[in-house]
Amino acid sequence: MSKIELKKINKYFDNHHILKDLDLVIEEGDFMTLLGPSGCGKTTTLRVITGLENPERGTISIGGKEVVNGENYFYAPPSKRGLNLVFQSYALWPHMTVYENVAFGLNINKVPKAEIKTSVEQALEKMQIQKYRDRYPSELSGGQQQRVAIARAIVTKPKILLLDEPLSNLDAKLRLEMRAELKRLHRDLKTTIIYVTHDQVEALTLSTKIAIFFEGNLVQLDSPKGIYRQPADIRVADFIGNPTINFVDADSTYENGRLITESPLGKLVLDSRAAGAAASGKVTLAIYPEDIQVVQEPVEGGIPCHVYSTLPAGSETIIQLSAGSDLGIMAKVMGDLELPIGKLVYIRFPLEKVNVYDKATGKLIAR
Repeated sequence: MSKIELKKINKYFDNHHILKDLDLVIEEGDFMTLLGPSGCGKTTTLRVITGLENPERGTISIGGKEVVNGENYFYAPPSKRGLNLVFQSYALWPHMTVYENVAFGLNINKVPKAEIKTSVEQALEKMQIQKYRDRYPSELSGGQQQRVAIARAIVTKPKILLLDEPLSNLDAKLRLEMRAELKRLHRDLKTTIIYVTHDQVEALTLSTKIAIFFEGNLVQLDSPKGIYRQPADIRVADFIGNPTINFVDADSTYENGRLITESPLGKLVLDSRAAGAAASGKVTLAIYPEDIQVVQEPVEGGIPCHVYSTLPAGSETIIQLSAGSDLGIMAKVMGDLELPIGKLVYIRFPLEKVNVYDKATGKLIAR
């Protein structure tokens, strides 16, 4: 069993409260990504799970066995927690070959040589680096070094694998390749993976669940689809998506089961999709760029806008639009589209995909 439970975890660095009453459950077999901006507490969460940092309060259990109890000053050493960690910096021994780096932990634990050879060969094969077995880290690319670091972590067959920003030092092409490898590895090993990143694309493509942190608080725990389509508050909505979601301030009233908003986009009548939508007053509409259709002729329900710029990117085009004097709207359309600056166009979008946030609290009130 490798279920991990964190209860009321509090961590301080000097007078800074880094983790605030954190409750988090990571089920066996999850690919759990801890996501958020720099300084939000995600890496600290990883470090208290591994035992590299000790929380002042709270408990942590792994597989039903308590490994941390802050109130009783009990902290099981990292070696007793049944997990392995892959660092952002790879942390390979420069004087050892690839084979020797991967075998290092097994040698330390005095595993029989025949078993070491079998386990190392299997790990090298899984990470597709058999042909580099006799090379030194300095003779490898960044992507190859990362594969070695992961092979070293999985060779001991840990129940839990933790990765701290493992792809941040790689270029875009290598990041894409390594994302595919990590997803395949999770499927093959069926191990629990905890992954730290500030890259929302990594989180959305790799994870079975995502935990989003802001200022030491866990603000949403959900599936990738839930995080992307139903952000719990406006901070999450602003953090997710590329390009970012469009936010439009509006006045709202609630009439006959419908939320009616008035904004620079005009009057929008939204069916209530949550009990909280009964709130009236100042709200913020969240409209996804990919949900916006841009047409060049007047159309029923179309909202007039002027083209500010077009940014073709091969398979898609980002169109920046101005609606009124001070409202900017971003649309993402498929294909290569070039529109003259200043051209009058019309936009429309499915109202059922608009999220509505309370202006005062930032909380999602209708989806």
